Amino acid sequence: MSHSPSLPDRPRLELDPEMSEAERLEAIRQHYRRIVHVNDELEDRLEDAQGRRGDLKTDVDELKRENEVLKTSSLYIASVEEMTEDGVVIKQHGNNQEVLTQTATRLDADLRPGDRVAINDSFAIQQVLDDETDSRAQAMEVTESPDVEYADIGGIDEQIREVREAVEDPLENPEQFETVGVEPPSGVLLHGPPGTGKTMLAKAVANESDATFIKMAGSELVRKFIGEGSRLVRDLFELAAEREPAVIFIDEIDAVASKRTDSKTSGDAEVQRTMMQLLSEMDGFDERGEIRIIAATNRFDMLDEAILRPGRFDRLIEVPEPDTEGRERILEIHSQEMNVADDVDVSEVAADLEGYSGADIASVATEAGMFAIRDDRTEVVQEDFERAREKLQDVEGTDEQVIHYQY
Repeated sequence: MSHSPSLPDRPRLELDPEMSEAERLEAIRQHYRRIVHVNDELEDRLEDAQGRRGDLKTDVDELKRENEVLKTSSLYIASVEEMTEDGVVIKQHGNNQEVLTQTATRLDADLRPGDRVAINDSFAIQQVLDDETDSRAQAMEVTESPDVEYADIGGIDEQIREVREAVEDPLENPEQFETVGVEPPSGVLLHGPPGTGKTMLAKAVANESDATFIKMAGSELVRKFIGEGSRLVRDLFELAAEREPAVIFIDEIDAVASKRTDSKTSGDAEVQRTMMQLLSEMDGFDERGEIRIIAATNRFDMLDEAILRPGRFDRLIEVPEPDTEGRERILEIHSQEMNVADDVDVSEVAADLEGYSGADIASVATEAGMFAIRDDRTEVVQEDFERAREKLQDVEGTDEQVIHYQY
């Protein structure tokens, strides 16, 4: 058991009657100094005690809050499905259980179908939660433009022209479409082998266009709980409507728009439910406004026919592996910052790269530079490109997993 430190003894003044006046005065001075010292010590102790009292009060308040939390029942998350005269139909997240329940009168005016609510163990609605758009959909908005320009992409000039016609022109010059009397393409689907420049083309659109750019992967729409994927799709399009003109880029769209099957598993059913919401947002009754959609996939053969029909994706643009001229241009782009010897014949190197994707060609240029560094040289020579090509061929010839460089 701890005890408080004892207080210092109070100084006592004792004067000898036989002291002279000077000795008495000096004794009084010393007594005064002792009193001042004791007073300072008492003030320090008082300040320390007040600090400890503040810490103890904070601890007591924290314990009170924890006690209140322990005594409070947990609330569960649910979504409002329907408003009826008999009550409110809600669907609890996680178990997909639908319940007819009641809500407090103070919440009636604020409650709408689709709202997220907190319910107690009796399924009574306790409060309306904030919209999730800010926490999920807004995180997909690209706030800083990528440092990719159309000039950085080689071998797909025709594809670049078609994308700009379908995405940029309707946003920057809508009057021309009105004068001609045609509706601009509503969506663009880029398809082709991996590494041919589909994602890089979307990055260039984000950089070159003044529109809000919202990027997401199709796999991000496949959510764990029922209804979350379709809600996220609605949030994305609502965000685009608030920020229009806007461009929505969906990479790996095959993850959420593959051909429908007769599978009855909950996972497949949720993916199909999310796809139906995506189809509805792309081609619903409401005008979409100044919102353009770009999607990309490596598995065009897996896509459902419903998402490929005109009105959703009016332009299906194949991004193939580059031809000889395209390979040469890509190699020039990726080697323009390198210290390449004057006698290097880029066209000869490109001619030997038939069947290579843009990402593969970028890898060849990088590996050529690494060979020069390995030989302690500051200049990249023709032989470095040949050795880089042979190394890439050896890697692709194995059964091991190949790490693709992004292009």
